[in-house]
Amino acid sequence: MEPEIKDRYNDQILQTAMQRFGIAEGQIKLLDGFESFMYEFQRDGGEYILRIGHSRRRTVDLIKGEVDWINALAAGGAGVAKAIRSASGALVEVIDDSKDGQFLVTAFTKALGRPVWEWEAGWTPALYERYGELLGRIHALSRRYTPADPAWKRLEWDAPSNLEVERWLSPDQHIVHQKFHQVKAAIDALPRGPESYGLVHQDAHPGNFFVTEEGQFTLFDFDDCVYSWYIYDVAMVVFYMIVLKDDPLALTREFMPAFWRGYRREFALDPRWLAEIPLFMKLREIDLYAVIHRSYPDVNAIEDRWPRTYMQGRKARIENDVPLVEYDFRQAAEG
Repeated sequence: MEPEIKDRYNDQILQTAMQRFGIAEGQIKLLDGFESFMYEFQRDGGEYILRIGHSRRRTVDLIKGEVDWINALAAGGAGVAKAIRSASGALVEVIDDSKDGQFLVTAFTKALGRPVWEWEAGWTPALYERYGELLGRIHALSRRYTPADPAWKRLEWDAPSNLEVERWLSPDQHIVHQKFHQVKAAIDALPRGPESYGLVHQDAHPGNFFVTEEGQFTLFDFDDCVYSWYIYDVAMVVFYMIVLKDDPLALTREFMPAFWRGYRREFALDPRWLAEIPLFMKLREIDLYAVIHRSYPDVNAIEDRWPRTYMQGRKARIENDVPLVEYDFRQAAEG
């Protein structure tokens, strides 16, 4: 989270948000949030999630576009956590901060189940397929989706506020900047059409969905949704599945064929796009490197285990074009 947003947040903002959504004292609990302040709350016997973001990160119209898409996906049968309305009937509540911005408050149904790693059985080939079905259904619905208001249209993938490299990496990291521009230029050259390009989640990793004992997935945290290639969404899934694993090749060989079977069951994306997964994973690798520089003033003294581990040797890997995994993703279509 941007430090300036943290500095502007206070208990009065939270109290106002609670009033807007009819949340009683003692019925709310703070959760971990990377880009927003996140809470779990109870109301009228139901369980929900409250998210408090800021206009420095997203405009009101962008948030409205997010929740409009979420609820369109839910109406189409996708496993997503639906947005709910405030006491006044609004999907987005706006609270002025002490300066020149606003905190933007939304609420969602709490996803059923729990993180997949909390289940004793963990991942199975059947769950890999269900994961693919989830993303495939979302992309199939996305292809038919039009925002309810044109002003709510979400950003394109390369909007300055979406890619963090230029803003947060110092000029002395010139090789990383160079690698970023090379990757971006290669992506810019890709063909785009309604069969391959549309609104995508952009962050559908295992930390952003719950799974029930019966294998039902519910995806949440659509804050990063943008217009991009559908294969970008697939690449993000693969990235987070393998990035810090001891044997990423073995996991990729196990995961990709099952995931792709499930995905293609819902959405007939041309398998030729599989060859672009390494390119999009490299984009995410570089952008996440920049995001961590933004969020941690001293990247050599990070206490949180995941980002600390991610940053170990990361600069050298980016500068030397080291792939996340040596795998021909076109093989997934053959499995």
